[in-house]
Amino acid sequence: MQLFPDTNEHLILPNAELIYVPDFFSLKASDAYFNSLQNDTPWQHDDIKVFGKTYKQPRLTALYGEDDRPYSYSNITMQPHSFSSDLKIIKDKVEAFSDATFNSVLLNWYRDGQDSNGWHADNEASLGQNPIIASVTFGSERPFHFAHRTLKDQRHRLILKHGSLLIMKGEMQHYWLHQIAKTKKDIGGRINLTFRKLI
Repeated sequence: MQLFPDTNEHLILPNAELIYVPDFFSLKASDAYFNSLQNDTPWQHDDIKVFGKTYKQPRLTALYGEDDRPYSYSNITMQPHSFSSDLKIIKDKVEAFSDATFNSVLLNWYRDGQDSNGWHADNEASLGQNPIIASVTFGSERPFHFAHRTLKDQRHRLILKHGSLLIMKGEMQHYWLHQIAKTKKDIGGRINLTFRKLI
């Protein structure tokens, strides 16, 4: 189900609130940020364990933070780098729009359609009770699927566009799962910035 049009949208769903801004950054700025982040980020390629077997995570990642606080998920613990000037500018713009503050950002580089992120929720204890997650996309469009854990009619699909911002609020990380699925389409890379506040 395609949930959002190509305009700003504020949606209230059962146990979730989402705000989508497809053109949050201009095309010129989005192109520049994609190139600088791709080339200047100290990307890492961690192992992840699935059903007792160890694999390389199907994407590259990097963590930035305002202090030396690590972030752990899926048995991976990441140590933060200091915010770059570009990331500070992006963070300030996201904070001003969302009326929220963030002290950490997890970057994901999906190199092609075979890189992915399986069904999950950003519900680690370090994020607090009802975290606000702000997700910025630079690069190729990818479908963002999200589904309620118990309400089977609540399954949605959103195309995350180059330069877009998606904000997830309320109880969403407790009641919903989301994913970036693999695709056989011949597509380029996508860099995703997920801003969060570690407590």
